[in-house]
Parts: sequence; C-alpha cells; structure tokens
Amino acid sequence: MDMATIKLHSTLFTSPPKPYPFPFSPTQFSNVFKPSKPTSISSSNPHNLTHLSPKLSALTLESSSVSEGSDNVQGYESLFAESSKGVSDRKKGPKGSNSGASSISSGVRLENVSKSYKGVTLLKDVTWEVKKGEKVGLVGVNGAGKTTQLRIITGQEVPDSGNVIKAKENMKIAFLSQEFEVSLTRTLREEFLSAFKEQMEIKGRLERVQKAMEGAVEDLDLMGRLLDELDLLQKRSEDVDLDKVDEKIEKMMPELGFSSEDSDRLVASFSGGWQMRMSLGKILLQDPDLLLLDEPTNHLDLDTIEWLEGYLGKQTVPMVIISHDRAFLDQLCTKIVETEMGVSRTFEGNYSQYIISKATWIETQLAAWEKQQKEIEHTKDLINRLGAGANSGRASSAEKKLEKLQDVELIEKPFIRKQSRIRFPERGASGKLVASIQNMKFRYEDNVLFQNANLTIERGEKIAIIGPNGCGKSTLLKLIMGFEKPTSGEIILGQHNVLPNYFEQNQAEALDPEKTVIDTVAEVAEDWRLDDIKGLLGRCNFKTEMLDRKVSFLSGGEKARLAFCKFMVKPSTLLVLDEPTNHLDIPSKEMLEEAISEYSGTVITVSHDRYFIRQIVNRVIEIKDGAIQDYEGDYNYYLEKNLDARRKELEREEQLEEKAPKVKAKSKMSKAEKEARKKQKQLTFQQSKAKGKATKNSKRWN
Repeated sequence: MDMATIKLHSTLFTSPPKPYPFPFSPTQFSNVFKPSKPTSISSSNPHNLTHLSPKLSALTLESSSVSEGSDNVQGYESLFAESSKGVSDRKKGPKGSNSGASSISSGVRLENVSKSYKGVTLLKDVTWEVKKGEKVGLVGVNGAGKTTQLRIITGQEVPDSGNVIKAKENMKIAFLSQEFEVSLTRTLREEFLSAFKEQMEIKGRLERVQKAMEGAVEDLDLMGRLLDELDLLQKRSEDVDLDKVDEKIEKMMPELGFSSEDSDRLVASFSGGWQMRMSLGKILLQDPDLLLLDEPTNHLDLDTIEWLEGYLGKQTVPMVIISHDRAFLDQLCTKIVETEMGVSRTFEGNYSQYIISKATWIETQLAAWEKQQKEIEHTKDLINRLGAGANSGRASSAEKKLEKLQDVELIEKPFIRKQSRIRFPERGASGKLVASIQNMKFRYEDNVLFQNANLTIERGEKIAIIGPNGCGKSTLLKLIMGFEKPTSGEIILGQHNVLPNYFEQNQAEALDPEKTVIDTVAEVAEDWRLDDIKGLLGRCNFKTEMLDRKVSFLSGGEKARLAFCKFMVKPSTLLVLDEPTNHLDIPSKEMLEEAISEYSGTVITVSHDRYFIRQIVNRVIEIKDGAIQDYEGDYNYYLEKNLDARRKELEREEQLEEKAPKVKAKSKMSKAEKEARKKQKQLTFQQSKAKGKATKNSKRWN
C-alpha cells in the first residue's frame, strides 16, 4: 500500500482518501454555502501549521494567497491548478492492494512475518493479530524486535517475507512514541487544530477563493469558475467534517483534563505529562483505526500514568503497547504477545496471567520435547538392532518413522532464559545516621520547591521518593549528594563511612564517547578481574564483539545499560538512584530488584514504577506542594495511609478482578501453575521479611 504520513508530535499513517464527485450542481452549492460569509471554524492563522511537514498524496495545496482586490489572473489560475491536482491525485487512489484484507473484520494481522538485518534473523514467521476492543502488550527483552514489528505495521519497514493484513485499505494508524515533539509557541487550541491538517488547508483555500471572488465581480467567466471551485471545496469540507472541528475539540478537552480557560495558554506552560495528553488527544481526534504506543509511560509521573491507564481503558480502538511497566501492562492489556529468539507467542490475559500461562506452556512443551526425544532414541536403537537380515523390512519402516519425526514433526525444546544475578559491591557498613535535612528551604528562580523541610535517613532503609513531575524529587537527590546547595537550612551526610554511589537520569549522556565499552566500566571497577567485568557486561546483553566498540556507536538503550553497568561496579554503602528503571527491560528490572533487596546498605530512589517500588522499599517519602510527607512503611502502607492513593489503588484492583479469569481449584492446576503461584508467594514472603528486618535494624543499629 502506498501510505501517506502526517507528522504530528505523534505520527498518523493513512492511505489516500477516495475521490470526490465533481462537478456539483448549483443547487447543491446554494444549499450548503453562502459566499458572503466565512466558515465558522475559528483559528489563528492556520497556515502556520505547515511546519508539520505533511506528505499527503491525497491533497497537495500551496500556501500562496491572493491579495485583497487583486485582479492578477495568474494568481486566480493557481487556485484552479491546485484544485485540479488534488482531484487528479485522489482519482489515482491507493497504489497497490492489501491482499487478504477481507479476512479480518477489524484491526491488523501479522502473518508469517520474517525480518533479518545483515544476515542476522530478528523475526521468524511472526504471526499475531489485534482486533477492535483488544489491547495487545508486546513484551520481550531489548533488541527482540518489538519496535520493528510496529514499524512493519506502519509500513516504515518492509518484511523479508510474510504479510501485514489490514481490515481496510485506507486504514489510519496512529503511532504515539515516548518523545513528545509539541510546538511550544502554539496555544493549546492551536495545537489541537494542527491535528486537522487537511481540514485547515481546505478552510484556508475556501477563504482565499472567497477573497478572489470579491475582485472578480465584473468578470462573469472568472466568477463562474470560482463558483465551481467553491462548490468543489465545500463538498470536500463536508466530507472531512470541517464544520465539526470546533465541536470535536471542545468535547475532547475536558476528557483529557483541560478546562476551557486553558485554550489560550501556551503549550510551553504545560508539563511533559500534560503535553503527552495533547499528543494523545491529537491522534484520537482523527479517529484512528489502530493505535500503537511505544513506551508511553517513560518520564511520566504516577498521577499521569494512572490517568493514562484509565483513559486508554475506555477506548475501543485496537491498541498495541510496547512497555516494560508491568503494572501498566496488568491494568490495560487483554492479550500479551511475547517475542523471544525471533519467535512470537500469544497469551490471553494481562501480564500477570501471561507469567502463569507461559510457565504452563514451558512445562507442556518441555514434556512433549522430552517424550519425542525418547521416541527418537528408541527408534534409532531399533534401527541399529534390526538393520540386517530378515528384520530389514522393519528397520526400513523405523527409518521412515525417524525421518518423519526429525523433519516434519520435530518439537523444539522451549527456550528458558536464565535469570542473571548481580550484586552491588559494598564497602563495610556506614554509621547509623546516613543523612539529615534540617529546616531546609530551596528556591529555583521564582519557584520555591522546599519550605522548612526536615528528614532523617538511617542505615539499612530503602526509601522511595514519589510525587508529581516538577515537585523537586530529583532536586532532593542532588541536594543530598551536594550537587545543589539549599537556599537556607542544612543537609548533613553521616560522618562514618557514608560512601554514596549516584545514578542520575541522564547518566548515559555523561559517558565518554571516545572510550570503549570495556574501558568505561573497568576504569571505575575496584577489585574486579577483567573476566568478571566481561561477565557483568554479558549479563547486560553486551556480546563479546561489542566490548571494544566506542560509546559513540552505541544506541540510546545500549548507553543506558552501559551506564548502569558502570554504576554497579562501584563500591558503596549508600545507593542514590534517579529513575533507574527507565530504558531497562523486564528481566533487567527483576535483576535490579533482586540486587537491591540483597544490598545491606541504604537505598534512596526516585521512581514512578509502582511494581518496582513494591518490591524494594520499606519507607515512602512523598513530595507535594513544597512539603515532605513521611510514610514509615512500604508502598502498601503508603496506600493505606494516603486516602487518595488508596482509593485509586482499590479502583485498579476492582478493574483487574473484573478482567481476571476465575481462580482454578488447586486440584485442577497444572504442575507449572502450582509452581508459578508457589514462587510468587515465596517471593512476597521473602521481600516482606527483608523489609521488616531492614526496618528493625535501621532502628536499633548504633
């Protein structure tokens, strides 16, 4: 399919629209349009929207205008030329057809899709689909090919083999990425109007044709041509619902949380989370047939993530979501598609149900493989024993059976990923007091982030700092580290053996681009053998051939993993982490959670990952309106004491229960299901025990 793309601060992929009938009767024209009045859609200079760089094969319109009172015939002719080109382009219609598109009623289906890069197979016979009302979570380690599958769906990548089957040829596919490229100089209303590129261009042409008519009152031939042009444009405006643009925006704004008073506010005055809402609103205003989301929760605070869950949960448009946020996948997804070693598998239900279902699948597949291997060995042994004499006929029959088993019916052994383990090196134990904040005030320009803040941190505590974006969480970490100085008050680090190891959000950007991967880690590693460093890099998915590669040649995700490896080898008694799970895949998060749980020193982390916070912390600090609220317990304790947070959590749990299948009786569970549930209970017990011990020790140690 020849697809046209509109670059928003998300992207909409669509095919050209169908041709419009032309010409129209004067009766049709007079009933729907009065030349003396402009159209009712209000906007500020829609032609400023042209920097969005559309590639519309359906409509090619120039931004030239006809000056007031001008009788320049060449200027008038350009109006007709533009229109004729638009009609001609539309008559061409889509290039190519979507073979097999009629086989699905809604959404899209990948069928036996394969893709290789430089001889390395990334995807192998991948098959899955998403339909109306479904929300598919694409999971897999970094580099498994998740984003490649989205790019194949949009047509940005072409598969080596296989098909992408769409429900209809002119399907609109919206792609919301984690980068929100909004125009900071627009108002909120102008930002939403930019979603209606075609409508705004038609509106602009209608106004230019009207202006041209004012200067052509004495030229009846020219006036007739302009009336025909106006007739065509009005029909096009009806087909794209130009008169409903205002109504759609006014309806969408409160759904996204914006008030009518926000319309004239500059985009620059909104936080990143609100800019994400603008991006999402713009693509939903265009009624997409499929919504693709790539790591939508990165850099969003908890409140915004919870809002996004609720809003997306109400939409019926088919969705495909790439995310490493397990709580987010649990809340939204109706189906999980796992990509592992190039192969995709579909599991019904949300992420938690996928974990149990996959354990069952591995058990069943492994049993079938072992059974077949025994049958193959038995058949080989039978052939060896019957290979000669009167039994040669039976041996030949056995050989045919073996050939069938090995070539046609061979069962693959299921891949079981080994859980890598890491440990943070420790340098003894610190004193009881790790850090103390006393009557601290901090002002950034005219913004007071902290007013008379007090906080004491003791050895062995594992603290999560939470709060909305912009409230000062990262600033508080920098104040503790001494990178920022308080406006008044004081911050004291403990005097006995407090050795901090700091991981900041943009740690990857601070790497030396000229150093190699191995040298970047080796320069900070104390008492580490080179083989141990290589082993650590290997567990973080750095293959042997990558170790001598310069940092400048690494991708963003690879730089983030390398920065974390550098962080992990430095000895410490205090870990200070700012959004450590950003860019980490789920296995890496699990590895980090285990390492923090076994670390006997003190941990202070800023994170919006609810699943991560639940696993590791025994104390929660909430920053809100310049104040520090201390909850001396784990995340569940925080939910219990914070009524608003507790209410939201109860609503989430109710929604999960509604979607969850009925729990099987233990007698009806498979061995794998029993084992998966047993491991979950053991993990919960161990974490609870570790938190209790850490809290107890932090209170009694001297």
